[in-house]
Amino acid sequence: MDEKAIRSRYVELFGVVPDSWPLRQDIARQAGRETALDAIENLRETLIHENPLDRKVQQLVHFGMLLVRSEAAAAELHARAALVAGATVAELHGVLETAAIVAGMPAFSLGVQAVTRALAIPAQSLDTEKNNGLTG
Repeated sequence: MDEKAIRSRYVELFGVVPDSWPLRQDIARQAGRETALDAIENLRETLIHENPLDRKVQQLVHFGMLLVRSEAAAAELHARAALVAGATVAELHGVLETAAIVAGMPAFSLGVQAVTRALAIPAQSLDTEKNNGLTG
């Protein structure tokens, strides 16, 4: 998969290219392991973009799993991706409630922070980033 296609898939999913992707690309180039990074991106393509779950459900699941793992930055990214995919605040809150059952109030509180930050990004800016290629 070429770099343009990979960047396009990230923008489609998250609205932006995550900061971690150029870092992975740089380290793979330094290590001479570009084919390994291609394999990882191909796996992501299969597991995310060819998944039987629709995009919104898939991102809500990712969001909840990351809350339970206390992965703040990744949880915020997937909360944003869920919003891009059409999730409502009520659906995100449902994930927070479920995370509280599984991992307690720390997961719930982490989720509140992630959703608050994700909601602070206006939908219009996501569309502008996509349409003008201003991501990453």
